[in-house]
Amino acid sequence: MSDAGGSSSPLAYHHATKHGFGRFAKSLGYLDWANQPNPFRRFPGAPLTLLPRRAELRDVPYEALYTNKVPTEAVSPETIAEFLRCALGLSAWKSHGSSRWALRVNPSSGNLHPTESYLVWDGGVYHYAPDEHALEQRAELPGTGWPGPRADGSGTSACFLVALTSIHWREAWKYGERAFRYCQHDIGHAVGALRFSAAMLGWRMTVLPAWSHEDVS
Repeated sequence: MSDAGGSSSPLAYHHATKHGFGRFAKSLGYLDWANQPNPFRRFPGAPLTLLPRRAELRDVPYEALYTNKVPTEAVSPETIAEFLRCALGLSAWKSHGSSRWALRVNPSSGNLHPTESYLVWDGGVYHYAPDEHALEQRAELPGTGWPGPRADGSGTSACFLVALTSIHWREAWKYGERAFRYCQHDIGHAVGALRFSAAMLGWRMTVLPAWSHEDVS
């Protein structure tokens, strides 16, 4: 990374892509509907596990989401399904004329949803497909079946990882050179939605910013 005035700095990108009084940031200038990105990433042929759709949550007082006083639910396929549904799932379908589109729980710039989520749990890596409310298995990872509830009943030691990625083309199709801004914005929305969904289950979510790309790979 160069200094604040260098061409490769975040500040340079910020100034180059912000709107001004005399110009908009660069973009196509119209919506190319024939090349509209698919809002749902899918992996044809991947083993697919449909998740339960029934609500698993009790009534949780709003203030309890900030005090970590919600009783802890055990990590299970049912609670993970609820965790994903309440954070990243579909909230409604809308239609107008011949067009039909989905709304999701996590907000997104222009409802374009560049953010994809992956789950590392129970010996595998899974892609969450919100259109099916299902997990698509992408890889087997022996050794990631973490322990379940403690024998003394004092909560659970089970854990899992969630990875978020961005498909920048979904934003660039509409927003041009500002797409990277909106992808970062949407990642923040997804992290916030995951944090509240975890809190409703009595779980604690921790962001792991120090892992390098090499470690993640």
